[in-house]
Amino acid sequence: MNSTRLQSIHIEPGQRRRQTRSTTLIFIIVAAITVAAAWFAWPREGDERRVFKGNQKVKVGDAAGTPVAAPAATPATASGTAKVNPSGAAGDMVLTTSGYIVNRERIELSPRMMGLVTWIGVKKGDLVKKDQVLVRLDDAEQRARLYEIEGQLLGAKVAMERAKIAFQRVKRLRATNNETAEREDEVRLGVQSAEAVVQQIEGMRESSKVTLDWTVIRSPIDGVVLEKLAVAGALVTPQSFGGTKGPSTALVALADPQDLQVEIDVNETDLPKVFVGQRCRVTPEAFPDKSYGGYVAERAPEASRQKGTLQIKVQIEKPDQFLTPELSAKVEFLKGPPSSL
Repeated sequence: MNSTRLQSIHIEPGQRRRQTRSTTLIFIIVAAITVAAAWFAWPREGDERRVFKGNQKVKVGDAAGTPVAAPAATPATASGTAKVNPSGAAGDMVLTTSGYIVNRERIELSPRMMGLVTWIGVKKGDLVKKDQVLVRLDDAEQRARLYEIEGQLLGAKVAMERAKIAFQRVKRLRATNNETAEREDEVRLGVQSAEAVVQQIEGMRESSKVTLDWTVIRSPIDGVVLEKLAVAGALVTPQSFGGTKGPSTALVALADPQDLQVEIDVNETDLPKVFVGQRCRVTPEAFPDKSYGGYVAERAPEASRQKGTLQIKVQIEKPDQFLTPELSAKVEFLKGPPSSL
């Protein structure tokens, strides 16, 4: 029985050699995998991997873990123009509302006298310079009047010279007692009267020149033509006579495209959040990727009882061609001290 049990646990030599080779092969494979993992995991000089920590990045393998500053963000650009980055972060706003972009001042040029338009040299949308001639009125009457006055002036000067000659003659006769003192005084006063007439007519001439100059309408600012309100051949007048069929009272409307504001109606419950000089961020609804700096320039002196609002005007800083009057814009009122106006 014992011999039978010994035979059951007996291992043949060939089978024993096969088990030994399998075990050795497993150990070799495990050792190779361990060496390969250690090789790839070991940090080397020149590795380019980076680990970001907050707003910094640290080079892997750097024993000191020296932080490397991240590169500064580059402003986004559109059509070759850098996007405006107004002051104030998104978390600094205390109120957001919408309004309409408007020209701070709209100028309507009217004639100073009734006249017939003979020429208009601009159209809607044209850029104009200060003192540029925009409109000409018929000046035939004014020129004729100026010629008439200049003729009168020449006659008055001749009369003044005649009075001076007469005075010198009477003065010599008076020196030899051949003329009376009354006659000398009379002639001297005649000279002064002639000089007064000359001065009066010279004043009339200057007034006529001013009237003639009124027939040439010039731009008072550098700006853009908002509207063309008259045409060549139209009769214009500086005042309305009532009704809608009378002569036009304006020629062109102008504005400065670099002087823009946003008009906003702020609810009375939000008024404690708004003050004059407060920094703002303006974003046109048509171009939501663009924003502009601004500040509260005006608060209306009285509120609207019907709407329960107060009008606020925000001045836009450095406007460009993307801002068009009468389009809507979003305005964010920011925390912080008032702007230096």
